[in-house]
Amino acid sequence: MAEEILIKLKEAIIEMNKTKTLNFTRSAIKDGIAMKDILRGGLIPGIRTVGDLFNKGEYFLPELMVSGKIMGSALDLLNEAFGTQETSYAGKFLIGTVKGDIHDIGKNIVIMMLKCNGWNVTDLGVDVSPDQFCAAVKDGDYNVLGMSSLLTMTIPSAASTIKALKNAELRDKIKIMIGGAPVTQEYADQIGADAYGKDAWEAVIKAETLVRRIP
Repeated sequence: MAEEILIKLKEAIIEMNKTKTLNFTRSAIKDGIAMKDILRGGLIPGIRTVGDLFNKGEYFLPELMVSGKIMGSALDLLNEAFGTQETSYAGKFLIGTVKGDIHDIGKNIVIMMLKCNGWNVTDLGVDVSPDQFCAAVKDGDYNVLGMSSLLTMTIPSAASTIKALKNAELRDKIKIMIGGAPVTQEYADQIGADAYGKDAWEAVIKAETLVRRIP
């Protein structure tokens, strides 16, 4: 039954059907399906398929935007219900979309996945400058900093942020993870990030690895 609901949820996202998406999300919550499973089994595969269709030229920007808004509404439902599920504390995570980029759907999915797995998350929002990242790291006691970038033209901002953290003598204070459609493991290594997450679930796994220092 749970698998059937999640498949229908995925299909509803792909079809850009808001009513079905919200109804299946509510059904999944009511049936006691874990938040991370709703994300991993339904919402994330759905929005990933939409992205694939966009890349193939079968969907266009309007479809991408509509799907993103529907996804956001489903995430709001999960956020409202999240307090009913108990998780063990994992650590403190600071996250934001880099300077010049105002996209947040991917970042918001990562945030939900982190929260579902016990992370205390502080969201700096979008278009976050290196100085803003530095100020937050300086004032907080975060374990991991996550930077998101959807546009190829904005990924140099992640490198600028790491450089700014080094110049402010803050780099050793925090582990850094980057992610987003144009980001690769090679780029993460190049700019000196500690980890790269190709999707929301991998971001959670990598964050846990960084904190626990598992090889």
